[in-house]
Amino acid sequence: MKTVVALVLWVSLSAFAQPFPSKPVRLIVPFPPGGAVDYYARAVQNRLQETLGQPILIENRSGAGGMVGADLVVKAAPDGYTLLVGNIASLAMNVGLYSKMTYDPRKDLTPIIRTVAVNYVMTVHPSVPARSVNELIDHAKANPGKLSYGSAGSGSAPHLATELLKQRAGIDMLHVPFKGGGPMVADLLGGQIHIVIADQANLMPHVKAGKLRALAVGTLERSASYPDIPTIAESGFPGFEARAWQGIAGPANLPADIVTQLNAAFAKAMAFPEVHQRLLDGGLDPISGTPEDFAAFIRNEIDKWAKVAKDVGARVD
Repeated sequence: MKTVVALVLWVSLSAFAQPFPSKPVRLIVPFPPGGAVDYYARAVQNRLQETLGQPILIENRSGAGGMVGADLVVKAAPDGYTLLVGNIASLAMNVGLYSKMTYDPRKDLTPIIRTVAVNYVMTVHPSVPARSVNELIDHAKANPGKLSYGSAGSGSAPHLATELLKQRAGIDMLHVPFKGGGPMVADLLGGQIHIVIADQANLMPHVKAGKLRALAVGTLERSASYPDIPTIAESGFPGFEARAWQGIAGPANLPADIVTQLNAAFAKAMAFPEVHQRLLDGGLDPISGTPEDFAAFIRNEIDKWAKVAKDVGARVD
């Protein structure tokens, strides 16, 4: 009997002592395929597998502005095998938009690495008779409430960015929320909605194909990739910036050594030239940094966007 107990204990301790990672790692994308968050996960997937030496499984778990997928990670074991590909909504904006959240990003998740800044572009369907931001605003003022704009969901960055522009421009447009960037772009292409301010990865391929018209980029300075497109800021709205971000997080109480290893693995994967270029081509600027930097950044972003939500009167529930 003692031999059996000793054997079971030895097997248990051996399994516990296995180096990380010793099995596939799940990346939870809390939005449907076709958006910037999904784009990032698939851009780094192959090189991340090489770096960690284990398969990387991407799972799209969308809903509630990214909170469905985030909540899945919050409830997972803190062992590094279930990670959130988080973004500005799921890790910051939602705190100021929802009165009831099932998790607190500051307490229930472990920040690992801030990965990319997500560059935005303002686009319109070709049926809209505007070729600049000012022409769009004039058209909106002449037709109050007749233009509609899409977002990747109520409380998403495209939603708040456009509401902020509406407030500053003094225009009235109808908000049409979608369950992710992919469905939003599909309806913009079909003419069911008129305007979208969202990530370049989703929109610029259709601009290049002549199916959409780009009016301005959301960065404070013109994009090196699209230098002929003006900024919203230079179009009469100084200081206006429409830009999002992404980062990787795990459950609370994730061991420090695993956090350090994952931070290095994601940074290394993004540093490969073909991955770096693919991210840039999709309008994603690689960032990296320490887990501590990312934690402080999340806290600051929560405060910043809670104020914006209050100023524009945006609430989701």
